[in-house]
Amino acid sequence: VQLQASGGGLVQAGDSLRLSCAASGRIDSRNTMGWFRQAPGKEREFVAADGWSGTGNTPLYADSVKGRFTISRDNAKTTIYLQMSSLKYEDTAVYYCAADRQTYTYPPQRGSDYEYWGQGTQVTVSS
Repeated sequence: VQLQASGGGLVQAGDSLRLSCAASGRIDSRNTMGWFRQAPGKEREFVAADGWSGTGNTPLYADSVKGRFTISRDNAKTTIYLQMSSLKYEDTAVYYCAADRQTYTYPPQRGSDYEYWGQGTQVTVSS
């Protein structure tokens, strides 16, 4: 499985930005995909992930982004998006997409639970 993240950039506080992560290889709609981020000098942290309940997707968000970020998938279920709105200075980080071929109804929030990682895309929010 290979993941290709894109969409990062420099925006002002309050702006919106959409990240994309295209997956290739043995990944499908039942597999868990998510986003993590790492700010300078800080540890990597969970942002959002999308699981599968058997009947539908099950998104999960970190408290710090709940209500501002939305994770979604395309119809083919091989690309995930992170729509980020009302961006804050503290959202500045390198954002990484991650995937795992396990199916989780409640997606894991630990990076170690994800087997595959994209290369990261920089998001910079100016205050």
